[in-house]
Amino acid sequence: QVQLVESGGGLVQAGGSLRLSCAASGRTFSTYAMGWFRQAPGKEREFVAAISWSGGSTKYADFVKGRFTISRDNAKNTVYLQMNSLKPEDTAVYSCAARRGGVLSTTPEDNDYWGQGTQVTVSS
Repeated sequence: QVQLVESGGGLVQAGGSLRLSCAASGRTFSTYAMGWFRQAPGKEREFVAAISWSGGSTKYADFVKGRFTISRDNAKNTVYLQMNSLKPEDTAVYSCAARRGGVLSTTPEDNDYWGQGTQVTVSS
């Protein structure tokens, strides 16, 4: 069992930055691939970024490439999402997810555990 708790969301102006954190419980964090997904009101959940168990492999949605960076610290059981050059269309609830086996996936259904999410609001 893995429990995930996100933090770092908030209100920011367009062009600003936020750093999201996802803290995981358990001693097997380093065996999980981790991902960030987001869901805006009235829209389906969508993939944002993912990272393999070692951090050696990452993948990003096209709409965040060059702006967002995913990273992890296995010693701290934490995955991060650095978000720069934020746009109003980035407004959503951001959730982290963990996938057993360590191989990253862009598909929400492939993940085994989810956090509750943290709200990110970008004003124009």
